[in-house]
Amino acid sequence: MTYRYRALLLDFAGVLTVGIREAHDAWCASEGLPPGTWGETLDRHPVGRRYYRALEIGEMTQREWNRRTAALMGLADHDNLMGRVWSAVRPAADMINLARTARAGGLRVVLLSNSFGLDPYDPYAHCGAWEIAELHIISEREHMAKPDPAIYQLTLDRLGLPAHECLFVDDNPVNLPPAQALGIATVLATTQQETVARLATAPGLPDDWDSGCPTSP
Repeated sequence: MTYRYRALLLDFAGVLTVGIREAHDAWCASEGLPPGTWGETLDRHPVGRRYYRALEIGEMTQREWNRRTAALMGLADHDNLMGRVWSAVRPAADMINLARTARAGGLRVVLLSNSFGLDPYDPYAHCGAWEIAELHIISEREHMAKPDPAIYQLTLDRLGLPAHECLFVDDNPVNLPPAQALGIATVLATTQQETVARLATAPGLPDDWDSGCPTSP
């Protein structure tokens, strides 16, 4: 079977996982913190944002990040902070099934993810993401992160494929334009059901690659 696309590039959080906000807010409640504190600290607090960016590109270990970020949030217990917050996040079963079917049908599947550390907590292993892809481009290993154009070019170089033969899926709109600038086709992930539907009708992909998916939210 001949496809228009030869490679499927998948982000991790928000694409191969579901229930992120619920898990984070449940953790905040368990620690007596207001809902949204986790995201506020990582994305908008100036120091917290700097720590998280350092974690993403391997300039800070997850253990060190746990210690510093727990202190920033006023928490006494920093042991496996990342794992405690992410442990209730669930695999996106339909998307994972779709990726496995695509790979079995001949597409090369790539995990292209901004990391949030691998030790002591490995989020990819927790959700079974390592086995889905043949190639893993993880920001902390490469010392660069999306949306840096260099990480998309690195992905193309390691695949040995032209950009127009690759389809990239990410839930963060900021990460799409640099891929598009290289000629990579993109899909913005929204709900799991909507994303599966978009991919199932992507030009040149097998018509039945989502067969059997229950299209859960």
